[in-house]
Amino acid sequence: MRSGAKVGIVAGAFVVVASGVGYGGYNLYNGLTGSGGGDGASTKAASGEKRSGPPGAEEIEETAKEFLAAWAAGKGTEAAQLTNNQAEAEPQLTGFTERAHVSEAVIKAGRATGPTVPFTVEATVTYEGKSKPWSYASKLTVVRGLTTGRALVDWQPSVVHPELTAGTSLVTAEASAPPIKAFDDNGVELSEEKFPSLGPVLDALRKEYGDKAGGTPGIELAITSANADVPDRSLLTLTEGKPGSLRTTLDAGVQAAAEKAVKDYAKASVVAVQPSTGEIKAVANTPADGFNTAFQGAQAPGSTMKIVTAAMMLDKGLVNGPNSPVECPSTVTWEREFHNLKDFSIPGATFQQAFARSCNTTFIKPVKPLGAAAGTALGETAAKYFGIGLNWKAGVVTVDGKVPESTGSETAASYIGQGQIQMNALNVASIAATVKNGGFKQPVIVPQSLDDRELATARPLPSSMAASLRQMMRAATVGSGTASAAMASVSGDKGAKTGSAEVDGQGDSNSWFTGYAGDLAAAAVVQAGGHGGDSAGSTVARVLNAR
Repeated sequence: MRSGAKVGIVAGAFVVVASGVGYGGYNLYNGLTGSGGGDGASTKAASGEKRSGPPGAEEIEETAKEFLAAWAAGKGTEAAQLTNNQAEAEPQLTGFTERAHVSEAVIKAGRATGPTVPFTVEATVTYEGKSKPWSYASKLTVVRGLTTGRALVDWQPSVVHPELTAGTSLVTAEASAPPIKAFDDNGVELSEEKFPSLGPVLDALRKEYGDKAGGTPGIELAITSANADVPDRSLLTLTEGKPGSLRTTLDAGVQAAAEKAVKDYAKASVVAVQPSTGEIKAVANTPADGFNTAFQGAQAPGSTMKIVTAAMMLDKGLVNGPNSPVECPSTVTWEREFHNLKDFSIPGATFQQAFARSCNTTFIKPVKPLGAAAGTALGETAAKYFGIGLNWKAGVVTVDGKVPESTGSETAASYIGQGQIQMNALNVASIAATVKNGGFKQPVIVPQSLDDRELATARPLPSSMAASLRQMMRAATVGSGTASAAMASVSGDKGAKTGSAEVDGQGDSNSWFTGYAGDLAAAAVVQAGGHGGDSAGSTVARVLNAR
């Protein structure tokens, strides 16, 4: 929100309506016992004894009643004393009236499920003479205080509003940027209602380009962040601003396919990029309204990283081309043992066959002779030819991949996309796009001409390297190649690479897949999706078939 906005407490009527937690009727705040402390204040306790064990039903009801009543009465400090983290709770609870400018509120508690009490808030937000109704649902959980033994509300910012997180606040004021109407590259309007995954993207574009798009700000209740890179999230508009117009590089048809493809999975991301230009054509996530994992995630990409490893091996002369003879034993040791899937081996393999079958050992064993240089060679190749880690300026905040220097078994792991390698769907889609195009084009979601920002650049792939990588990615889509089933429905000149990334404590691997067809490349990751050719592969294929 803009600095200089008026801040004041507006007096009003607050009430708690209880239904189902055992304390019926209308309950207004009528005082609390105890005082603040490390674990907060006390609810009523028999004989002042220190209790242990989970709170009982009566304690849960009493604590929820007193907390909600204090909050509903506009007494944030008293409500904060009934939590297990008064210092963090108080600014959010007092800010409900002081910064969010809630002038009236009715809090209706639902039936408790164990220690958790759901509730709804029906409020009125008033600012500079303008009022609007605002309603939402949230919940609280009652726990035992560690030092006092008292039943207390387990403090989370989401108690106040389900979208609040650490470092964010509810603020009503003049919006920090004018609203925008965003359009795809064919002039089709893009809205969060039609394309839910674009919600965080549109918020970010508004923050970055709202002032340049020709609009004027209105008055809004929004979630604001202490992190300057995080855009405001508008929750309620009191006074409409005038939206500006912003043309993006997205393609509504490809975006629709991406949205539909990720809906099949609880946690998934996909990005589509045009190789010849670097223009981002689609971005989609599930869940759609949360963190933009497709652009800002950072996790091991599994064997999709073998595209970059293959480029490094070609660049260093460790292999001469797709037909070079290589070893593909079932296991290889580099301080620890690395295996192929189900310990398969390929006697008399060529580099192309090992790539198409995703032989882990082929991409580890030949690198050992590099010695100490093995720990830096992959990162150098990733930056030099694929632009990884070069501070992309896409138009919104992105995480641009990380291939850190490594030693020992971490080096071996990095060459098959494990260890400390960090990528997201945007990075991996760009890697495939670079191979298809023969050179890196930094991904963008709005034209560079909009603000003349400086884009990251990398060396073109040597022509023989580009041809070799395309040939091997094409081979992965036919015959016994790991990408053949997923890419069977995709026509034309195509190439792909599968990946499965193991995650500590997670039963199934993350499923990764990247591929291209014509002038469109895409990459997807499905959390705990298993083999790359399955869930992530079908997601990419559906996106590629949208053009």
